[in-house]
Amino acid sequence: MKRLTAALLITTLMPLPLLAATPEGVVANYANIAEAKFQDSLTTAQALKVAVDALVANPSDETLQAARTAWLAARVPYQQTEAYRFGNAAVDDWEGKVNAWPLDEGLIDYVEGAEVGGENPLATANVIANPKLTIAGAEVDASAITPELLGGTLQEADGIESNVATGYHAIEFLLWGQDLNGTGPGAGARPASDFVQGDACTGGNCDRRVAYLVAATDLLITDLEEMVAAWGADGVARAAVTTDPKAGLTAMLTGMGSLSYGELAGERIKLGLMLNDPEEEHDCFSDNTHNSHYYDGVGIQGVYLGSYTRIDGSVVSGESLAELVAAKDAALDTQLKAELDASVAALGAIKTAAEEGFAYDQMLATGDAKGEALIMGAVDALVTQTKSIERAVVALELDAIAVEGSDSLDNPNAVFQ
Repeated sequence: MKRLTAALLITTLMPLPLLAATPEGVVANYANIAEAKFQDSLTTAQALKVAVDALVANPSDETLQAARTAWLAARVPYQQTEAYRFGNAAVDDWEGKVNAWPLDEGLIDYVEGAEVGGENPLATANVIANPKLTIAGAEVDASAITPELLGGTLQEADGIESNVATGYHAIEFLLWGQDLNGTGPGAGARPASDFVQGDACTGGNCDRRVAYLVAATDLLITDLEEMVAAWGADGVARAAVTTDPKAGLTAMLTGMGSLSYGELAGERIKLGLMLNDPEEEHDCFSDNTHNSHYYDGVGIQGVYLGSYTRIDGSVVSGESLAELVAAKDAALDTQLKAELDASVAALGAIKTAAEEGFAYDQMLATGDAKGEALIMGAVDALVTQTKSIERAVVALELDAIAVEGSDSLDNPNAVFQ
């Protein structure tokens, strides 16, 4: 009897074998993480709304800075959602409402150096100054600046993608104004008096500028609520990846590969370096591009590892792509993990340099060897990991993915034509 008891005790103390990850478990975890990321994005947008309301109620340097700080905080979880683009139609079809870029800011407010009579006739429309607009030959009543006007009429008006009237970057422009420093240090410097009512108003039309800021912030919250619901228990985005787990795995790797390669390495990073143009920065008004790029990289890595650290410090994790790949090709899994570490480190080096005073604007300057080395270090790391992401598709016996490209990577001469 004693021997039997000892045997039972030994059996009880022995660790249970780990269950192998399954496609079903991996895509379920992927959906759970998406819901958490978009919920955090919504929570931080709601905090931004509180700060904006305080700015509107009492415009001052302090309340303007608090609103800017809230905007910066809101970018951290949102950028980590971008690896959910490209492979997920529900996200891709929606994303332009909240993160479209670059934008012709002269559509929204006063600017210096706007191109009059250029390719975009609305590049100097300045809806804040003009209660009546002409779009595609038709007169538009813009006397009331509402979420409906911004999202339903002005966003991509006349079919031009740079007519961005909504989302993070429209709000960013309103909070910071233009960055007129070129490749020198410094962000936009809009004064708090641009939001003051009455004779102390600078920039003109402060009542309409306030209305625009409030409407854009309210619309951002509404749009994020939509995406939180899409990844909820009965949401269309969750259903799309969990109903067919194989298609869900393809979506995961497509998002990782396309963000790594064409979007981040190409359009957001290398293109700006090739043109030495700070207007190609992703968060160009606030000089937050170093953080924007970094959290994109963290988001890509998180999709592979099946883990996300929430804004409250808690972690959402579960079965991962890494486990599935390791079961098929352990060496490839080890390599891809190392490459993801390397890309996050390279993006982190840009982030650290910017935080220590070497602004991303300055890194883009013609002939700046240090800046070019930092930027190309990130580009090269992202391109390298994309090749392994494509190998993972083969290892998992999935259909080939279509990775987004960029002329800056695939046909550099075309950039200057």
